[in-house]
Amino acid sequence: MRLNSVGQIALVAAAIAYLLGVYFASSPVWMGFTINALIVAVIALSWNITGGFGGLSSFGHAAMYGTGAYASAILQVKFGLNAWIGFGAGILAGAAMGAFIGALAFRYGLRGSYFALVTLAFAEVLRICASSFEFTGGGSGLQLTLAPGIGNLQINDRTVVYTALLIVVAAVMALTALIKFSRFGAYLIAVRENEDAARALGIDTYKIKVQAMAISGAFGGLAGVLYLQLWLFIDSTVVYGSAVSVEALIGPIIGGAGTVWGPLLGTLGLHLLGEGAKHLLPNAPGLNFVLYAIVLICALRFLPQGLVGLAGRVGPFKKKENDNA
Repeated sequence: MRLNSVGQIALVAAAIAYLLGVYFASSPVWMGFTINALIVAVIALSWNITGGFGGLSSFGHAAMYGTGAYASAILQVKFGLNAWIGFGAGILAGAAMGAFIGALAFRYGLRGSYFALVTLAFAEVLRICASSFEFTGGGSGLQLTLAPGIGNLQINDRTVVYTALLIVVAAVMALTALIKFSRFGAYLIAVRENEDAARALGIDTYKIKVQAMAISGAFGGLAGVLYLQLWLFIDSTVVYGSAVSVEALIGPIIGGAGTVWGPLLGTLGLHLLGEGAKHLLPNAPGLNFVLYAIVLICALRFLPQGLVGLAGRVGPFKKKENDNA
């Protein structure tokens, strides 16, 4: 995770200081808020694999997130399997859904806005199906039995939950860095920059894109399972809703798509902005979404490389070196 400027080091240091400072916050509200933000950061990191590295902008990452959550919930509620088995199954289900969507979309050469619309359609179809069938709980959703204990992945101590989530996010970021600086990552970036040229160089672009969707889906399924184990309840609107897909893409775009730290930084920044708006104007519900839209428009217009790109201009170590944070 290379940091190429004083600005990037300061930005990352501020994020780390905040995450560590949560342990010493006098109010438990901040820890609960940051726990939610960290789960969103995982789905943002998921989107970053395809949208950031591969240029495959998805509008339906809720498809992988929800599939992971439902796979785990169904195995636990309907079949009585252990939560740890459900945890692994949820990640695999997310990966399988990502690979399936990718294989189908790329088989017919879909890219750009067409690919984005296909992913959005998948998420919506899955939402309708989940709300219609009895084994998914229909409109009532699925609720896990309350049984606190590490064996059931139900932990009442918020500090332990927070620490575990920090470890998970750090692990996902480390895997993201490995992907970015690997041969596979180089192929994926080549596809983003010029897919036709990458194909002419002998890169199997179809295989690379499907593999990227599978990895992204695994991270998305992981985020869905984390949400399930935290709240012990899911329904179709919560895990397959458009809000999940929007949060998946807005964090990386604001923080810096195609970077390692960008999704986490963008997600934390947006959630802090939204939470601040709620406290300052409690009688204006939905204001946080308005602020998200304003920030997104401004970022797309003035900060195409996100916060990481902006910070990279402050005290760069090498003027011509790319931002790799």
